[in-house]
Amino acid sequence: MKYVLMFVETERFAKELEAMGEVEQRAAYEAVGRWFADNADKITHHTHLAPVHTATTMRLRGDAEPVVTDGPFVEGKEAVSGFAEIEVADLDEALKLARSWPACPVVEIRPAS
Repeated sequence: MKYVLMFVETERFAKELEAMGEVEQRAAYEAVGRWFADNADKITHHTHLAPVHTATTMRLRGDAEPVVTDGPFVEGKEAVSGFAEIEVADLDEALKLARSWPACPVVEIRPAS
């Protein structure tokens, strides 16, 4: 089954990462790199997204003209910062993989078709 793991960065996590020294930051990024390498046989695609302030949102309103605005769809203290599409046997395996994610404290898991 295909799932998408969406890595959700919280405001607190971003501040903690920013406050780290260079060595700690490098170690954090290396842990993420190792996670991707260790799970490469299950990951079919992944990407890191640009910061949330670079988002453009289009609100579709039926027959009316869409409204396009700068910024994310919702204002909040959490934002999806990247994702990985995975191919695993079932949700249990997806949960196991998500549990080992070494970075952002929230991982949303959705089936993909």
